[in-house]
Amino acid sequence: MIRTLLLAASFVAAAGVTASGQTAVPQAQPAAELKPSEVLKTPVLRPHVEVTGELVRIGDVIDNAGPAADIAIYRSPDLGTTGALPTATVLAALRAHQVIGVDTRDISEITVTRLARTLAAKEIEQQVIRTLQQRHNLGEAEDITVSFDRDVETKTLPAIYAGALQLVSERFDLRSGRFDISYEISGGQGTAPARMRVTGTAIETVMATVLTRPVQRNDVIKASDIATERRPKSEVASDAVSHDAAIGMQVRQTLRGGQVLRSADLAKPDLVVRDQGVTLIYRAAGLYLTARGKALDTGAEGDVVSVLNLQSKRTITGTVIGRGQVAITVISPRLVASATKPE
Repeated sequence: MIRTLLLAASFVAAAGVTASGQTAVPQAQPAAELKPSEVLKTPVLRPHVEVTGELVRIGDVIDNAGPAADIAIYRSPDLGTTGALPTATVLAALRAHQVIGVDTRDISEITVTRLARTLAAKEIEQQVIRTLQQRHNLGEAEDITVSFDRDVETKTLPAIYAGALQLVSERFDLRSGRFDISYEISGGQGTAPARMRVTGTAIETVMATVLTRPVQRNDVIKASDIATERRPKSEVASDAVSHDAAIGMQVRQTLRGGQVLRSADLAKPDLVVRDQGVTLIYRAAGLYLTARGKALDTGAEGDVVSVLNLQSKRTITGTVIGRGQVAITVISPRLVASATKPE
């Protein structure tokens, strides 16, 4: 946003006082006292000016300012902002310091930008995460959730503070996640460093499979029953199950919505239930038969259960291979080669 810069009142009243309110440095030397090479150079107005300090000087707004270059005539805009000055106003300020004959190049106004260093809130948060990672061996950056005690706002500093954030002090409680970190940025020789302190909580998180609704014992998990989200690592057990592995599993006990799923909470679903009618499947080389039976045990896929053959009234064992299906494997006799040759 371009805002009009106001000429200091003290400057308007008297040319001997600068915009900072201090007595101006001695005025420019008369042309007669300048070197021949300096006399021949015409002051030229600059259309765009960038400054780093709090004052705008004659040497900032024109080229070939000569000895008057260090005279302050305006206050700078706020950090990181741009102001506009009409050319007529600038010329009046220059004439007050006996800088005349300026070539304006038909410029109607000049803009003055005060350079600044901007530290975005996201940049500060990332620096905190890097510090905790390096000093406390935490996980990847995306696995760390940081909450600050106060909202971290973008900070604007003078442009001289161009260095990196340097750690001054750091405290971190691994159990509670509380941190208290101080940084500083060097401003160059003779300038006190800019300091910044941040406090808050950092929690290491992992992706976990959680229930989207309460489930009852023996319910079978469907894709709509679960979701994947980040949870504090301390809340997720080592036997947590993945999203895909949970689908189709049966719940061992009643679980509440939002609970992280563990392998101990789940089991393979019962495909055969005690006293249930089942299909017996006989498999052998070149042979496939089916018969009706009654399950005497409850079992999941791969479990071995006892089944009553309703036709023969014999109790046999088989392996659960599907819902209501039990496979009975018929073992074919095997000939064993004799160690001696026949007569």
